[in-house]
Amino acid sequence: MPYKILVLTFVYLISSGFVYADDKAADLLKKVDELYRAHSAVATMEMKVVTPNWQRTMTLQSWSRGLEDTFIRILSPKKDRGVATLKLDKEMWNYFPKINKVIKVPPSMMMGSWMGSDFTNDDLVREVSLVEEYHVSLYEGNSIYTLVLMPKNDTVTVWGKIEIDVVKNSLMPIEQRYFDEKQQLVRSMVFDKVKPFSGRLIPSRMTMIPHNKQGNSTTVEYINMTFDETLPSHIFSLRHLQKRFN
Repeated sequence: MPYKILVLTFVYLISSGFVYADDKAADLLKKVDELYRAHSAVATMEMKVVTPNWQRTMTLQSWSRGLEDTFIRILSPKKDRGVATLKLDKEMWNYFPKINKVIKVPPSMMMGSWMGSDFTNDDLVREVSLVEEYHVSLYEGNSIYTLVLMPKNDTVTVWGKIEIDVVKNSLMPIEQRYFDEKQQLVRSMVFDKVKPFSGRLIPSRMTMIPHNKQGNSTTVEYINMTFDETLPSHIFSLRHLQKRFN
């Protein structure tokens, strides 16, 4: 590339807010990625699903252990009470108490909707470390950092790109956008209502908005959350998954 073109390209990138700081970008992504992660976490949350034709609200309780294991149980409404999801490493099962049946979720269904919401099975039990699975670049605006994530060659994902907006002064995410392989925006997740849980500040509400379903959204709001407690191993078992919940 001729020197003059190289200089002009460099000036353009700087004026657009591009920052050549791979370490800074990776460090910031790591902070965002670990906001909700811990050695273990126990949470109670409310999920509200909205469509143009109906709405439903569920109360959930979840237990997680690192990136590998997750257990989620629906507490209400009554008709869904006891429905549960278990993920152990790379395997996942759902339990439906009305028919007393455990159904294994195949890898092909991980991007399918969880309980009719706009969150996928993969979203609820995500085991991927964004820092390890994506190349990241950092764009700097006046008050916002934007992280641009591109999947590495060996990353298994349906997303062609992910963008995350982070507030500079708090380092809290405010929006995460998902693009397909054609770089078309598919969905956005908005973060708000920052609150302290177990001494850790996190956005307590996340709203997923699919751009191919007008009028649809799913909001998850944490009611309480504790981190790094010792959890009994039996929680993460098929036997516990099938335990009747009264």
